[in-house]
Formats: sequence, C-alpha cells, structure tokens
Amino acid sequence: MEKFVLTGKTLAELEQFMLENSQTRYRAKQIYNWIYIKSVKTINEMTDLPVVTRELLEQKAVLCSISLKDKQISKDGTMKFLFETDDGNYAEAVLMRFDNRANLTACISTQVGCNMGCTFCATAKLGFKRNLTVEEIIQQIYCIQAETGLKVTNIVFMGQGEPLMNLDNMLGAIKIFREQFQVGARRITVSTCGIIPKINELAALDFQSTLAISLHAPNQEIRENIMPIAKKYKFDELISTLKHYTQITGRRVTIEYVLMKGINDSVESAYQLAKAISKLKSNVNLIIYNQNEKSIYKKPSNDTVQKFKYILEASGKKVTIRLERGADIDAACGQLSAKFQDK
Repeated sequence: MEKFVLTGKTLAELEQFMLENSQTRYRAKQIYNWIYIKSVKTINEMTDLPVVTRELLEQKAVLCSISLKDKQISKDGTMKFLFETDDGNYAEAVLMRFDNRANLTACISTQVGCNMGCTFCATAKLGFKRNLTVEEIIQQIYCIQAETGLKVTNIVFMGQGEPLMNLDNMLGAIKIFREQFQVGARRITVSTCGIIPKINELAALDFQSTLAISLHAPNQEIRENIMPIAKKYKFDELISTLKHYTQITGRRVTIEYVLMKGINDSVESAYQLAKAISKLKSNVNLIIYNQNEKSIYKKPSNDTVQKFKYILEASGKKVTIRLERGADIDAACGQLSAKFQDK
C-alpha cells in the first residue's frame, strides 16, 4: 500500500486524511503545526498526539517522499543538500547565510536535471529526467529546516531545472510557502532563462514575487552561443516581454549576468547591455563564474568585474555583485548530482 505523504499537503488535505482514518480535524491541525512550524524529523516526535494516532501515522503515512542523501558544509557556512526522490533521482538545494544579516536564503530545485542546455551550467550536462512535484519542491525547505533547526526566510527558485517549465507545480509550491511556511511573496525569487509565453502567463496572474532573468549576454549573438533557448526566444523579444511584464505587475525584474572571461565580460558588452536594458525597470545582479576543474569557461579578473559594474551604474542601473558562496564545495547546481550519477 502506498503511504500518504504528509509534508506538502494543505491543512484541508491533512484534515481529509485524518477523517478518512477515524481521527478528528484537530489532530490534523496538530500534525500541520509539527510539520510547518516545528519541522520535526520523525512522526514519533509529535508528542502531543496520542500513541495510537502516531502508530496510525507510522502505518499509513510518511513525513517525506524525499530523503537526504548527502550534505556538504562550506567554510563560509553555505550548506549544500542532495536529496534522493522515491524513484531514485536526485535534486539539490543550497542554504546560504550572509554575515550581519538575519536572513537565511534557500536555493531550491524544480526539476530533476534540465533540458535548457546552457553551456556554462553543470545541471545541463545531466539532461532532463522529470519535473518535481509540489510536494517534492516543498519538502526541500522542510528537510533543510528539520536538518539544521533553522528557519528559512527567503526562497529562490534557482536550483536544478527551469522553473517556468514546471509552472503549475512551482506556483502550487509558492502558495504553500506563503500560507504554511509564512514566507512573504517579496521574499521569493523565481529565476528563468526566458520562456516568453510563461513570463506572459505570470504577468496575467499579476505575479508579485521577484522575477529574475538569466540573461548572461548583451546581444542575440552571444546569448545564442551560450544559451540554446535564445534560438527560440530572441533577445529583443525577451526584453520587450520583460517591459510588458513590469508594466502589468509594477514589479522591477532582476537581470542576472554571469561574467565569463573573454565571452561576455568586455567593456563593449557592458555598454551593449546598458543600452539594451536602459528602458527596462530592472536591477542587475552580476555573478562571477563558478569555475571548477571541468569548466570550459574561466572567471574574469576583479578589475574586469569592477569596470563592468561601473559602466552599468553610470547608465543609471542599481548593480550588485553576487557574493561567492560555497566555492570550496560542490555548490553550483548539478555538481553534486553529477558526482552521485557518476558513481
């Protein structure tokens, strides 16, 4: 008999399950609190439930359908988690801490692998297996909290996979993050490589979380060379779509730009990017390429990064440089999964 998975369910779904098993709605509320407020590791830790109720749950339910396979901790405090799904696939998540900030940001996955094919991304080399379910997306945050005893305050959909290619499950998970985990809409960020029809769907929904665009190039030619999706969704069309999105939602978008030596980090590229997004309501997040032994790309010099930042700021954009986190562990998306798949 397939067991009922508790984590990722709404209160109404938990109540229905308990009623079907001759239990009260009140017991469902208790379970709800143990999962979403206290993040207990086992059913037996739900100490205010009668023993007979806990025995019922042990027999007919499980807390999670994913399990922690591996964990790495960086010297900067970043934690990388590898989760195994019940069908033997892997999904990754990262918990990041920043000095002098109370926020704890979790970067989570929406798919097993990815079929977008970005040449600089380790996940792309894994290929695409399947979408993660709502429950599997939710359980990444639950497992992080249960494992660390910490409360995640910010969530970013920047792990394995293209979130907008699993749009319904992603939106379902966001609803639960907001209602059950009490994470505000403005503390959730969704990163996409630029799936134009899906961006338009989010605009129609008046999406109020932050939308981040993995642009990574200042023009069509460079973008097409490093991101195959650009052959289908052209650079100029994407910029126009983002302008429409900001007009409809009133929300500023974040332009993500991975700087790679000799590819997209020139002064000319900086001026081209500044011109392309000059009329787009946006901030820019520069990311220094996470180089490893299998990389075909290299990270740029600090001087190059600062020049690029200066040119964008001079054009009137707010620009941040993403802090390097987890450089001494397999923190980049796909790196840890690849190791286990190789095994």
